[in-house]
Order: sequence, then C-alpha cells, then structure tokens
Amino acid sequence: MKKNRTHPDELIIGLVSISDRASGGVYEDLGVPALRDWFTQVLASPWQMETRLIPDDRATIEKTLIELVDEIGCDLVLTTGGTGPARRDVTPEATLAIGTRGMPGFGEQMRQISLQFVPTAILSRQVAVIRENADHAALIMNLPGQPKSIRETLEGLKDADGKSIVSGIFAAVPYCIDLIGGPYVETHEAVCKAFRPKSAIRKIS
Repeated sequence: MKKNRTHPDELIIGLVSISDRASGGVYEDLGVPALRDWFTQVLASPWQMETRLIPDDRATIEKTLIELVDEIGCDLVLTTGGTGPARRDVTPEATLAIGTRGMPGFGEQMRQISLQFVPTAILSRQVAVIRENADHAALIMNLPGQPKSIRETLEGLKDADGKSIVSGIFAAVPYCIDLIGGPYVETHEAVCKAFRPKSAIRKIS
C-alpha cells in the first residue's frame, strides 16, 4: 500500500538492513537506527520512513526493494550490509537486478571516502541505481553496515575547522531526486549542504 504524503515535498525513505544474524535475532541491528538518527539531524523538509530487516538472500532483497519503490512509493531507498566479497554478500547483485539505470558515481565516491581510513575499502562493492515504473522513480543506494561508516559515507569528511575534505554522497541526492521527478528535499547545511545548480534552487516567494 502506498504511503500518503502529508506535504507535496515530503520525502518517503525506505531503510533496509541486510543481515542473516540481525534478522535472525542473534544481535541487535544497528544500521537502521543509525540511518534514522542521521536523517533526523540532516533533513530540514518533511519526511517519513519505512524500515525492513531481512537476511542476506538475493530473492528476498530484490522483493523488498521492488516493494518499497513500486508498492510503498519510496523516493529514496538505502540498504546497509551485504556488500563485501563473501559468498553471502549479494546486496549489489540484487540491487543491480531490479534497477533500470545504474548510477556508478555513488559507489565510486563511497569507496573514496572509506579509503581515507582503511585499504580494504576497495573490497566494498556498493552500487546505486534508479528504479523506474510507469508513474514513479526512486534512487536506491547500498551503504556500509557500520554506523560510523554510514555517517561518513553520507556526510563526508571535514577538517577541524569544519571545511570539507571529501564530499559525502548525500550532497548530490536531493538534486538527483529532483531530476527523477521526486520531492524537493532541503537539508540542514551545518550537517550536509545539498548541492544544486543555481537554476535548480527553488526561489522563496
């Protein structure tokens, strides 16, 4: 069932944590709470979310992503977990399978951010895609599984004076959502400034 927007520019976000052990109750999921907390801090415009906790199973991941976009009507879907080289890590394959267009720049930038900390960042296989249907489109992105890495990936890295060292991926997300026909998303600039060309910035009347 599609979620109803309480405002024309309300962003509907799907948050999906992918983990065999967390979904099986072996340990508490930290990915979705970390994402919820971050969006609470960064978004200045209205938003609501739909969450899922599922195992590392390709069919389940594909079904969940399709449901969130086609049935729930999410404008943005973020996954955490399942993007490494282990045999059970199938999140990128599932994401690419249900996407209609690839957005490789997001994965490239995520790895650039992580490489500031660990050389094993090159083992990450995170991808992003757009999924389109007859009347709707959404951006789907794979994120890391650790809360600290999630924040760094979305927000980027800053020096002691608050100057950006490496741009986070979320700075480009609001404009991407504009381009695929979604709501106009505004952020708290102290956390993450959304970048748009001057021609795309909404004038306040």
